Amino acid sequence: MAVSGQRRRPVVALYERIADAVHDGTYPPGSTLPSEPKLAAELGVSRPALREALLLLQEDGLLTVRRGVGRTVNDRPPRRGFEHVQPLEELIGAGTPLRVRALLRTVEEPTDFTTQHLLAPARAELRFWESVLTGEGTAAALSHEWAAADELLDRVHPEFARALRATETGAAAKPGGAGRGTSASMLSVLVGASRDTALSAHSGITATLLGRRRGEQLGRPADTPAVLVTQVVRVGEVPVLAAKHMLPTGAPALPVLQSH
Repeated sequence: MAVSGQRRRPVVALYERIADAVHDGTYPPGSTLPSEPKLAAELGVSRPALREALLLLQEDGLLTVRRGVGRTVNDRPPRRGFEHVQPLEELIGAGTPLRVRALLRTVEEPTDFTTQHLLAPARAELRFWESVLTGEGTAAALSHEWAAADELLDRVHPEFARALRATETGAAAKPGGAGRGTSASMLSVLVGASRDTALSAHSGITATLLGRRRGEQLGRPADTPAVLVTQVVRVGEVPVLAAKHMLPTGAPALPVLQSH
């Protein structure tokens, strides 16, 4: 059912006006919006109303606020009507992807988490990647990612299987060996290998505390509040990747889309 402009909340109607201007090229990707006073005058609205709409646009990934620059239009504003599976370092990077620093690249037997979400048999061998995502020198998130067993990937998504092997082989050739140094997340490898393969994903979000070990990895106290995001990515009905992402208080905003 369509919703008329008259029935929209004023801030939503203003949000749409600015979003339309972004999508029609009035404010093209990479451009800087006029100052708040000038933009409010151009749109004929109050500055408090404008500020609220701009905040929503920032949270939804269309705009980025940069100190000393102002509000800029993201290079790849989200398209309307659908979304893409997107690596966390791009999703929370607000137009400037975070850096991925590899802590561990190894193979391990399934845990309760991976048994549940990847349907892995008890003695399977699963690739496990542990990474810290950093931006402007600050640790913003800790990611744990697992891929389904090689035998399954070779059958349902051989391109992803080959890309993982190539990535890990490249890391092994670098100083420090295969355990560290890979500057990519597992999900980014999956997305890059899936140009001709449709992916679907679902996530869950819960509140928690970092704890001692994760606090040390992120440079935060153990009792720091955090958001835990769990994620499962599928090819058809088959799960091929499962992940846990820990975002402490103060991490970049995480845009969330709810659908049904």
